[in-house]
Amino acid sequence: MPKASILDDINEIKRIDKSSMLSFCVNAAKHYEKAAQIAEKATVDYPKPKSIIVAGMGGSAVGGELLKDWAHDTLPVPVEVCREYTLPAYVNKDALTFIVSYSGETEETLSVFLEALKRKSMVICIGSGGTLLNFAEKINVSNIRVPAGIPPRTAFPYLFIPMLICLRKIGLITEVELEIREAIATIRQICDENTPEKPLEENLSKKLATNIFRTVPVVYGFGFYRSVAQRFKQQFNENSKVPSKWETFPELNHNEIVGWEEAGELANHFSVVIIRDKAEPEQIRCRIEAAKELLSNKVARIYEVWSRGEGKLAKMLSTMLIGDFTSVYLAILRGVDPTPVKTISTLKDKIAKTGVKQKIVDELQSFARKCH
Repeated sequence: MPKASILDDINEIKRIDKSSMLSFCVNAAKHYEKAAQIAEKATVDYPKPKSIIVAGMGGSAVGGELLKDWAHDTLPVPVEVCREYTLPAYVNKDALTFIVSYSGETEETLSVFLEALKRKSMVICIGSGGTLLNFAEKINVSNIRVPAGIPPRTAFPYLFIPMLICLRKIGLITEVELEIREAIATIRQICDENTPEKPLEENLSKKLATNIFRTVPVVYGFGFYRSVAQRFKQQFNENSKVPSKWETFPELNHNEIVGWEEAGELANHFSVVIIRDKAEPEQIRCRIEAAKELLSNKVARIYEVWSRGEGKLAKMLSTMLIGDFTSVYLAILRGVDPTPVKTISTLKDKIAKTGVKQKIVDELQSFARKCH
């Protein structure tokens, strides 16, 4: 177990967290407020769609996953997330396609953007600029420009909240502002309780980071916490620079649970984080408690994160923020700057040499000329 004092040493935190990744967690409520203000100014003039697609990759796609889970028992139309170069076959003029790329340069997302235009889908682009918004403006496609210059994973509020507000403007949902307001109030509480100034013994995220240090974190969610568990995993990858995985109840009771059966010493390298809710269905509670009992003498340790708030959105976003904080504190414990993602940058450089993106851009140029 590491010396916990490092997480209570503000100077040491600043030395390791050179680009202030932690500040995006501390100021999360302000970013959500600003995201809502930006989205309210957007012009969206589409009829109600028969299906919704959120196209994006990485940090630009996880908002689609949260939208899908939030919409599960809220929206009258299906929501699907597209992390591919191509759209599902059913996408046509009756589908609403959110094209989400924070940089505006994501190769896969630009490919889907082009395909959505060809299929005459209702398109809304969300990003900070780049090739995506350049062509959206040329072709006169609905778009929302968000603040530039921050790591894509920290731009989550700006990539997620506008989708909710656009759905309200189209008429698919009503009064989402009340949910957003409650979510922001709950997020503000989480921010205050998990700041670097809060000592470890009073700081949930610092405690969680300390507990899972030197293990591979496995995150279990259920229901609308499915995507929250996924975000936890992604933040452990990108911020903490550690392997991680995620699964959901009840599905994990039919396969994942057997994986620990004969894992032996291997299981000692893993910790399990379970997302809980005081209002969780009784059948899910039973499954979680049974899984905890089976895992108690297998994995290194089990930790629970209980949701906060009343509404679904508040519960999802505030719990997700605990994961964001924890991933940064875990990076600091490891002495790793959470911001740089060298492997992703190297991978993009290698892929750029294939020339695929340039072909997509050339096709977009051609499409834009035809529109004029």
